Amino acid sequence: MSALSTTLVLGGARSGKSVFAEKLIEASGLARIYLATATAGDAEMTARIAHHRRRRGEGWTTIEEPLALVEALTREAIYGRAVLVDCLTLWLSNLMLDGRDPEIEARRLTRFLGVAQYPIVLVSNEVGLGLVPETPLGRAFRDAQGRLNQIVAAAVPNVVFIAAGLPLWLKRSHQES
Repeated sequence: MSALSTTLVLGGARSGKSVFAEKLIEASGLARIYLATATAGDAEMTARIAHHRRRRGEGWTTIEEPLALVEALTREAIYGRAVLVDCLTLWLSNLMLDGRDPEIEARRLTRFLGVAQYPIVLVSNEVGLGLVPETPLGRAFRDAQGRLNQIVAAAVPNVVFIAAGLPLWLKRSHQES
């Protein structure tokens, strides 16, 4: 069993973030919890969710929670388990569509991460490297995503950026190997 501590996995769309995060969890030797924030609002998203489930295969317990992330982590991040949150980007989108304040929710999350005793791997998109969104909502989302990533990155011991399936460690605790 490897020593896994809380890690933020960042990257662009289809960069290999989720696969990398899943491998981190699998290598821990702990029971694997997949905390999904996606909602199947249309046929494309339904297909994406099905693809993720097939790729993960057996051995994962999937918990679907689009909004109450801290409450779900409080229940699921317990002794003998490693939790994968996939993903913070969809969680943020859900929060914004529900009229919640992303900064308040991000602070709640980082307070929890600061006291969590068991490993959590969080996946999030880096959306600030591309084109500037055309719409005010798109720009507000991009800005909120950047702030969320900064807040979480500051709160966790490990941060890795994935590009073309390859990891670039931005921040790494000494206990990680």
